[in-house]
Amino acid sequence: MKTTQKIPVVSKSVLIPFILITSLFALWGLANDMTNPMVRGFQKVLELSNTQASLVQLAFYGGYFTMAIPAALFVNRFSYKKGVLLGLVLYAVGALLFYPAAAKESYGFFLAALYILTFGLAFLETTSNPYILSMGAEETATQRLNFAQMFNPVGSITGLLIAQNFVLGALQSDDTNADGTPIFDTLSESAKAVIRTSDLEIIRNPYVILGIVVALFFVLISVIKMPQNKHQETKVNFVDSVKRLWKQPKFAFGVFAQAFYVGAQIMCWTYVYQYAETLGIDAKSAVWYGLAGYVVFLTGRTIGTALMSKIDSGKLLMFFGIGGMLTLVGAIFLPGMLGIYSLVATSLFMSIMFPTIYGIALEGQGEDAKFGAAFLVMAIVGGALLPYLQGYMLDFGGVGYEDVSFLGVSEMRFSFVLSLLCLLVVAIYGHRTYKIYHQER
Repeated sequence: MKTTQKIPVVSKSVLIPFILITSLFALWGLANDMTNPMVRGFQKVLELSNTQASLVQLAFYGGYFTMAIPAALFVNRFSYKKGVLLGLVLYAVGALLFYPAAAKESYGFFLAALYILTFGLAFLETTSNPYILSMGAEETATQRLNFAQMFNPVGSITGLLIAQNFVLGALQSDDTNADGTPIFDTLSESAKAVIRTSDLEIIRNPYVILGIVVALFFVLISVIKMPQNKHQETKVNFVDSVKRLWKQPKFAFGVFAQAFYVGAQIMCWTYVYQYAETLGIDAKSAVWYGLAGYVVFLTGRTIGTALMSKIDSGKLLMFFGIGGMLTLVGAIFLPGMLGIYSLVATSLFMSIMFPTIYGIALEGQGEDAKFGAAFLVMAIVGGALLPYLQGYMLDFGGVGYEDVSFLGVSEMRFSFVLSLLCLLVVAIYGHRTYKIYHQER
């Protein structure tokens, strides 16, 4: 009787390197979601306008967009390991620059530090994702990446908790009187200066600690023997590689779908706080709905990774896309608290999308994977552009979130039509993968 040997997701020979690279997924998740709430912190401490405070996100996404292609070129010239190491150096340097930025009390210095930090994240994402894909058989590559990506929301939850409990909750500039009016606004300039110095040091500290942790990872990875996939790490001509990639509908549509997915994720995770406000939920309590979204996201990724061994990745992506669309319909039309519960539940279905789209798009790309990875990381810019469009929709009737209504619901609720359309694109990509791309394979 003939038996078939099951292909391992991760072989024992690369287990230690796999664990180390997988740990990096948590590290950049931590940076992402520790930084998001800092927009409000900087706005309070430095008395910035909304436009000025939004430069934090511009610096963050700008770093990803700027460095993805240079990171791929570096890996092409050297190796995945050296790409990871350079990413860790940039990450650590950017984080440690928060120390002199706080000393100078310069917002521009903070933005520059964050921009450099994100250079490191762009290197790590551009390098680590295809590196994980290369650590084993191609048949289990997407499942392997989904497993590694499970640790990203662990870092996200940790980053959010650090920001809320050790930073935002400790800022004196955010203190209010009994009637809710800000104390900071009523102080003299000299009194504000004292609080500003103290608060900027509070913002600084977690980044400096993070920089030291990242430096330790650099030491660990530099001394550990890391695997090389000679097929995927051979040097290729950039222009020829890009031409080959963009001629393939599976890859081109994948980059397109990835931009829409990231846009949907950032919209759902950013505007859940404003959605809560329309239900009379205060800002401190609204944080728990954001945290619930991360927990649901992690749960979904765990379930999705397990299902991927039994269900075609394209079909699963389609099912999750449809599920997310249904919960967004609930977020738009269900009354009261049911709406926000439905919005939080959307995270369950978004959970597998980034690594699954990534894995499908890079499947079979071989030596072109490093450049393909760069374009998929650049697609993260969808997380900057689409939330801006949702904010524009929210301003139709004024600065409030319930100034006008569409189809019988407030502009806040209706604005999630954008996320619904984004997940429709993802579901179509999943369907085409299952019906066309995998059939061609």
